[in-house]
Amino acid sequence: MKLSVVIPTKNEELTLEPVLKGCLEHADEVLIIDGHSDDKTREIAQKYNVPVHYDSGKGKGEAMRLAITLFTGDILVYIDADGSHDPADIPAMVAPIKNGNADMVIGSRFKGGSDELVGTVNQLFRITGSNIITTFINYRWNVHLSDTQNGFRALSREAAEALELKQDGFPIETEMDIQLLRQRFRIDEIPAHEYKRKGGESKIRLLRIWHQYPLLLMKTWFQPRYIARKAALDRTEDQKF
Repeated sequence: MKLSVVIPTKNEELTLEPVLKGCLEHADEVLIIDGHSDDKTREIAQKYNVPVHYDSGKGKGEAMRLAITLFTGDILVYIDADGSHDPADIPAMVAPIKNGNADMVIGSRFKGGSDELVGTVNQLFRITGSNIITTFINYRWNVHLSDTQNGFRALSREAAEALELKQDGFPIETEMDIQLLRQRFRIDEIPAHEYKRKGGESKIRLLRIWHQYPLLLMKTWFQPRYIARKAALDRTEDQKF
């Protein structure tokens, strides 16, 4: 099965190269989706003959949506460019999909440990909010996930193409989880340690984005719990003609 790895970037020149090198060891295709960085991101990508595609600057969510239209593999892996994820975890992450046991796999920081979720007031709010969101998802769809917000994840092509994502920012992962669970796709997790970033600064601004999560969850609560998969609906439409 062909494996595509997508790295969303925005001024991550200090950490991009080791992430890129690690991904190339495991992937058949690596793509960079860049938010118009003004550093050496493009030069680093060119050094390894990795194509760079530009989003329109709306945020990480837009970059992840664009990736779904561009990747050519059977499995799509998202990994952050800041060095917080270890590309060596990619084989373990894609194994449940290759074995036919999952449609999406998330690298769980709560199973693998994190250097970034404890110690400051900001991190306290992040871990508390993350637990609330995960609890909502587990209750709503009767699953037992531990980390529904981590951007380090792998999807089968069928799962990726079933998504109709709208979020431009960081709630994109939560929206992805909800849409796949509503279509009865199987989500699994592997332990994945989150490392402290080795350079640059986090793009997460809680004061700017926190309200997007409760709005997304409230909207979800009033929608049908389950819907037919998009592929099944497309086949039904084709049969009409």
